[in-house]
Amino acid sequence: MKNYPIESLRNIGIIAHIDAGKTTTTEGILYRTGLKHKIGAVHEGETTTDWMAQERERGITIVSAAVTCYWKGHQINIIDTPGHIDFTVEVERSLRVLDGAVVVFDGKMGVESQSETVWRQADKYNVPRICFINKINQTGGDFYKSLDSIHARLNRLAFPVHLPIGFEQSVNGVVDLISRKAYTYKDYTDHELVERDIPAEMLDEVKKYRSLLIENSVAEDVEMLDKYLEVGEEGMSNEDVTRAVRSATLSGKFFPVTGGDGRGVIVEKLLDLVADFLPSPMDRGSTWGKHPKTGAEIERKPTENEPFTALAFKIATDPFVGKLAYFRVYSGKIDAGSYILNSSTNEKERVGRIVRMQADKREDVAKVTAGDIAAIVGLKGTTTGNTLCDPSNPIILESISFPEPPVSIAIEPKTKADQEKMSQALQRLAEEDPTFRIRVDDETGQTIISGMGELHLEIIVDRMKREFGVEANIGQPQVAYRETIRKENVEVQGKYIRQTGGRGQYGDVWIRLSPNEQGAGFQFIDSVKGGVVPSEYIPAVRKGIEEALSNGVIAGYPVVDIKAELYDGSYHDVDSSEMAFSIAGSIALQEGVKKANPVLLEPIMKLVVVTPEEFMGDVIGDLNAKRGRIETMEDLSSGIKEITALVPLAELFGYTTNLRSMTQGRASSSMELHHYQDVPTHITEGIIAKNLKH
Repeated sequence: MKNYPIESLRNIGIIAHIDAGKTTTTEGILYRTGLKHKIGAVHEGETTTDWMAQERERGITIVSAAVTCYWKGHQINIIDTPGHIDFTVEVERSLRVLDGAVVVFDGKMGVESQSETVWRQADKYNVPRICFINKINQTGGDFYKSLDSIHARLNRLAFPVHLPIGFEQSVNGVVDLISRKAYTYKDYTDHELVERDIPAEMLDEVKKYRSLLIENSVAEDVEMLDKYLEVGEEGMSNEDVTRAVRSATLSGKFFPVTGGDGRGVIVEKLLDLVADFLPSPMDRGSTWGKHPKTGAEIERKPTENEPFTALAFKIATDPFVGKLAYFRVYSGKIDAGSYILNSSTNEKERVGRIVRMQADKREDVAKVTAGDIAAIVGLKGTTTGNTLCDPSNPIILESISFPEPPVSIAIEPKTKADQEKMSQALQRLAEEDPTFRIRVDDETGQTIISGMGELHLEIIVDRMKREFGVEANIGQPQVAYRETIRKENVEVQGKYIRQTGGRGQYGDVWIRLSPNEQGAGFQFIDSVKGGVVPSEYIPAVRKGIEEALSNGVIAGYPVVDIKAELYDGSYHDVDSSEMAFSIAGSIALQEGVKKANPVLLEPIMKLVVVTPEEFMGDVIGDLNAKRGRIETMEDLSSGIKEITALVPLAELFGYTTNLRSMTQGRASSSMELHHYQDVPTHITEGIIAKNLKH
């Protein structure tokens, strides 16, 4: 297989609101690029069916993680991302390893709530992107209206590089504003676009939008700006304009826009934009990490000569080859059969097979070099966010942080015989999805699973049934409450002394508790002076405190965002042990939390409801009754309103169904975790009483 130079690599994600046509566009891209790489002309329908049959046969979507295709001398690695809000973490982890993205919009709806979420995530990682307005060939599809909504809600610096020819069902091509040529088709299933002159009725529009494109793109390239000021728009060659648009796009501040039917031949024009304007790993530059032991900053350049450095960004289970770890190589190269270090766990692993998913097959590769994306078969201890590197040049890259899942349900297999199968299935699913957690409740012995929302957990249960053949019963969804403290500098002693014939146990510590910032988690500070607690027992104290954090004092929920400073204590030459100090640490924490004004925290969700105007009063009244706080209300289009509110998760179970019945099925909603906040006192009392019953 040909190795493409790093300059012609493109690692892109396709991100969008649910139902904008993301998978269709991905399929369209795979079909168009696969078609070009098959010997002879293959009838279009057959090829698509081949792929679908393979998908059915493998039990996974081929485009589920990373798929490679080739276009005009470029290797394009596409990372597919889900559109539903419960899975935004999937988008987040993909953006971490991408160089560029194509944002797909539904041309009938324009910018939707989830489009804004993925756009903000791309801003966070500074990912350059292209906008593709899909479905403009359908009734209600409108390229210019959607463009206005991008300007109003996302960014004003989004400019068309192509203008559609025709309107709604009559759309049959685009005008390229750089080359000033029209590219048309008779039917979207055509194999090729026909190049022709710009339709006469579009000449004025093309002139206007070309001027806007040039004027707004030259700003990021000093040479091009000077040339533009000197020779004006007419003096700029097509190459000059291409260079200016590329520089502006790479800056992450300017966004080329195109549109069409994601199923059709027009996708070739989108592929041209990906090749021309989105960055290669070279354009994105060096990656920085830390030395695992010294913490020193280390730079890794995107070349093959540097030591091997990669990030595992997704774990997937393939029914044919087992566990696949998808990884992005930032520097150096990796060979099949070699050994690598997982610096996040400090374990060495052997690289068995390296595979690349291609449009219609899986291909074994002997090596993968800087900038590329592939998957390793059978790594044992590797999970999402781990750094893989050369054992003699260790480095840790910034991991991917995942929010704590706010929704939990109890799950049990339908038959006792399935118990073992269920644990294995859940374990496998948790390896793939870092926002899915499993634990066994110590008191009831029930298995509790937690996720980002009701839909997330529904899909997990469904996958368990389909992929692992395990039928399960599930309980009512539960809120993942948390506990924390509000009082600063609470000092408390934890003392554990046991004297039973022979050697006794002695551990004595003093800790000072304070609240930590929200989301900062647990922080342990060792301020012991003069060896009053010997250094070999300090890790045991920390362990004892950490273990006690899992059971809070108000209602038994985990304690979060807390600082514990160990500052004094005493020990016994003979009777002290790690176990005694661990228990002393636990006792101190439990006692300290009681004195430090403990409070119960509940997850607050950001809820976005899109509703026809006539139901707005009902929707708002219902949200107010659910302790909701309305943040914004906006007009999306005539008669359609979007309401954003912050609402406690406890009030939102089954909300989608209630909303449908309240609005005759015409409203939709999506939600994501926003923050945790104190539970009102009267509700706290109810939660405590309920927990006491159990």
